[in-house]
Amino acid sequence: MSHEFNDDVGKKMGMWIFIFTELFLFGGLFLVYAVFRANYTEGFHSAAADLDAFVGTLNTVILLASSATVAMSITAVQKGNNKLALRFIIVTVILALAFMVNKYFEWGHKFDLKLYPGSEIMEQLGKGEILFFGLYYMMTGLHALHVIIGVVLLMISYFKVKNGTVNSQKFIFLENSGLYWHLVDFIWIFLFPLMYLVT
Repeated sequence: MSHEFNDDVGKKMGMWIFIFTELFLFGGLFLVYAVFRANYTEGFHSAAADLDAFVGTLNTVILLASSATVAMSITAVQKGNNKLALRFIIVTVILALAFMVNKYFEWGHKFDLKLYPGSEIMEQLGKGEILFFGLYYMMTGLHALHVIIGVVLLMISYFKVKNGTVNSQKFIFLENSGLYWHLVDFIWIFLFPLMYLVT
């Protein structure tokens, strides 16, 4: 029992260390964003007007709801209610997919408008607008990659709960998957106002 406890502590510590490295990565990107925004305020404001704040708000609500459902899945497992945990995991995955569908259409609309790095229209814009869209695609794209990884972890958790590998006594994998998902949500909470609510 002591060995399993120490193993779980090690796994959770490993996840927290990983989360901190991810925060450093995005923190660096946020710092770059802040510096460029300070130097090209008008360009950033003009470019942000081309983003749909409603879509950004909807995606924020979706991710906040998914954070709640993944937390409830962990609580359900801890209480020995694996069936309920499975339902909450599936709801979380569905919400994640809804986020990605919204992002797909949002990016698609930008591509239809030729607002992507290297396009002729983009080359006609000012340096501020070019920098904004470059950071927009880089940061939201990197975040989308994290969403995909999070979905993979949640699906693995689903099957582990289903076959009993994750249960009320051993739930560290699901807990770590939940921590990772909270990281995904946390990053978006910063991305949303920076990209969609630039003033």
